[in-house]
Amino acid sequence: MITHKPFAYKPLDSENEKASNSYVMSLVAIVAGLPLPIINVIATLIFYFGNTRQTYFVRWHCAQALISQFSLAIVNGIGFWWTFSIIFGDKSLSNGFIAYVLIAMLYNLLEFIATIYTATQTRKGEHVEWWLIGDIANSLVSPQETNPLNVRP
Repeated sequence: MITHKPFAYKPLDSENEKASNSYVMSLVAIVAGLPLPIINVIATLIFYFGNTRQTYFVRWHCAQALISQFSLAIVNGIGFWWTFSIIFGDKSLSNGFIAYVLIAMLYNLLEFIATIYTATQTRKGEHVEWWLIGDIANSLVSPQETNPLNVRP
C-alpha cells in the first residue's frame, strides 16, 4: 500500500516540514470535522491551494493528502447518509449496512495510520507514495510547472 520511492532531488528541511504538514492538516481536520466528512476535504483543499506555488515535493505531497481525503470523504459520506436515512428515513438496519460500517471503520483506521506514518517519513525527507493515490498525484502534479517564486524545483 505504501512505497518509498526516490525523489528527483533532495528536498530541503523546510520543504519536508511543509509536505509533512499537509498530512497533519488532514489529521486535524478529521478531529474537527468528524460528523461531516466534507470538512476534511475542504480543510485539505485550502491547504493544497495555499501551497500551489511551493516546490514540487511540497505540491506533490499536498496533492496526495488531498486525494486521500477525497477517497475518505466518499466512503464516510456514503456511511453518513446511509446512517442518516436509517435514523430519520424509511430505511432499516441491515446486514449490508453493518458490513459497510465495519469496512468503513477499517478503511478509516488504515488511512489514519498511513497518514501518521507518511507525515513522519515525509518530515524526515522520505518520499512516500500510496498505492493508487500516489499514481493519481503523479499525473496531477508536474515537476515542470513554472515556479513564479523561483523556488528550487
